[in-house]
Amino acid sequence: MKVAIVHDWLVTDAGAEKVLRSIVDLYPNANIFSLVDFLDEAERNTIIFGKNVTTSFIQNLPFAKKHFRNYLPLFPKAIESLDVSEYDLIISSSWAVAKGVKTRKNQLHICYCHSPIRYAWDLYDEYTHSLSQPKKYIIQHVLKYIRKWDVGTLSSVDFFIANSSLVKTRIANTYNMDSTIIHPPVDINKFILNKNKEEFYFTASRLVPYKKIKMIVEAFNFSGKPLIVAGSGPELIEIRKIALDNITVLGFIDDEEMRSYMQRAKAFVFAALEDFGIIPVEAMACGTPVIAYGTGGIRDTVIDGITGVYFNEQSVKSMNEAIKKFEETSFESMRISKHAKQFSEERFKTEIKAFIDEKVKSFFG
Repeated sequence: MKVAIVHDWLVTDAGAEKVLRSIVDLYPNANIFSLVDFLDEAERNTIIFGKNVTTSFIQNLPFAKKHFRNYLPLFPKAIESLDVSEYDLIISSSWAVAKGVKTRKNQLHICYCHSPIRYAWDLYDEYTHSLSQPKKYIIQHVLKYIRKWDVGTLSSVDFFIANSSLVKTRIANTYNMDSTIIHPPVDINKFILNKNKEEFYFTASRLVPYKKIKMIVEAFNFSGKPLIVAGSGPELIEIRKIALDNITVLGFIDDEEMRSYMQRAKAFVFAALEDFGIIPVEAMACGTPVIAYGTGGIRDTVIDGITGVYFNEQSVKSMNEAIKKFEETSFESMRISKHAKQFSEERFKTEIKAFIDEKVKSFFG
């Protein structure tokens, strides 16, 4: 059986690429397709084991390496231009357009959906409302075209896999399609249990608005409790400017430092609305409870009162109420770490392989 794996784009090693890595590891003889491939050598070896990638015409367009997203109107045509006609099984890893690859009736297409295209669907208003004219008018029409195209590709997908309960709901609401939940893999073996916690809270993320790190800093400014912030991004300067003396803003740190802070922290603070959210699971693998915005994928991973505490609004007040509740609750590091193990890479491979094998047997007989 010939297998093709289709991924939206290959430019960095993020959460979706961890899924891709596990799928490539399961199907080492598969060929990989993507809109663009700008991985460096280290990333290529880590994510796709040094394999070559068949890319679309966007790969060779001017300034594509840094600005390929500007070619969004061309994404549908580009993904459809990838020729997977000779393959029996197509596995797409899609949060944008990968699921739109063209297939034939005698091919089985299974889509691991990280989410329907968020900026075209549930984030459409948020993405477009602050744009000025005429850019707003252009972007709105591009996204409406993307939405129409996106729905039009559904007939090529035989089965959807959702990465969380939230995404399963989005698939149902957006596509009117059912899906099976298989949570993405987390490399929990790198995050070792440590029962000896210190008197500081920890948060880490790309410092971009939707991650709400600025709000976390404002909450700790108000409470005066010790907080350590790790990460880099466009909000770094502003966050350093507003942080009071009880807050240490580290900027970028390497993986070893990240693990050390996660292991020693009293709690990990997470305020974003995510489809799944890998980093809270990494913190729990260290035996560290998570104080989290209790909406979205976090409800699949953090158990309120057992492995962490929810806050119900993305606000300073709600977060500080959750921290107060956290400090009044006892947590067992061993139990938290054990809970995190259910999101391991080994579990992911077992579940997705079983799902695909079942569908292959049913489809091809």
